[in-house]
Amino acid sequence: MRPTTRHQQRLDEFARARRAANLIRARIKAKPEIGLVLGSGLGGFADSLAGRTVIPYQKIAGFPRCSAIGHAGRLVFGKIASVPVVIMQGRVHLYEGHSPQDVIFPTRVLGQLGVRAVILTNAAGGINPDLPAGCFAVLSDHINLQGTNPLVGPNDERFGLRFFDMTETYDRRFQGIAVEEATRLGVRVGRGIYAALIGPSYETPAEIRYLRAIGADLVGMSTVPEVIAARHMGIRVLAISCVTNIAAGLSPQKLDYKEVLEIGERLQGQLGDLLQAIVPRMQKELGERPDEAAQRL
Repeated sequence: MRPTTRHQQRLDEFARARRAANLIRARIKAKPEIGLVLGSGLGGFADSLAGRTVIPYQKIAGFPRCSAIGHAGRLVFGKIASVPVVIMQGRVHLYEGHSPQDVIFPTRVLGQLGVRAVILTNAAGGINPDLPAGCFAVLSDHINLQGTNPLVGPNDERFGLRFFDMTETYDRRFQGIAVEEATRLGVRVGRGIYAALIGPSYETPAEIRYLRAIGADLVGMSTVPEVIAARHMGIRVLAISCVTNIAAGLSPQKLDYKEVLEIGERLQGQLGDLLQAIVPRMQKELGERPDEAAQRL
């Protein structure tokens, strides 16, 4: 038998993602239009969906396993204000030892399921003093300092172009919707640029000073690989950080992951209200599906 090359393995990822999507599609009632990824301590919102279908990651061929605390590792299907959605209740990270391709595999499966927009959430450290612990920040851009890009290697044109524009990575219309709805609900919100580091150790005070100098408002260990994969596939992106702590060196308090989770869990109610308000407006912004329009011709 001829050995499989790395190039062939990479090109097989499309088939792997399609196979996983087909397995999932056979178990759900409605085709999801919007995908949500819930970060550390934020996964409880998925449990509130009525009539939900739950599929553990380990039941899906090719899905990586979550090991991070506060990440349940389940896909939850249901509706938010009549909009069919799929929620990733937890994600995997590079610091867990996963390859960049494994980290973005779930995002690629969402694309195969027909998802046209994603809402990515995370727990982040606040660098900008205008984004204190306990508030939300709508991302306007990011700085990738994870030392890699998940698209390095052979490109499969079925996912997207080799070279694609990242000027408006975070959808401006979606940003506006999120800020408007947060303001209407009385939820404290700002905008910011997210710096992604690999972790798992928290940043040093010197690193935070560097991040502040290059324009970062927030810092975390996730989200950016998923964003890159989503934009590669033409999926529109909204990302919201829950500021769970002040970054290292900006306060006398030492960082504690338990407190990060506690603050995230405390803000789940506000996040849930915000998502309930955002999703219907995002669907309206997306408009009807191309396949729905074709059916009327």
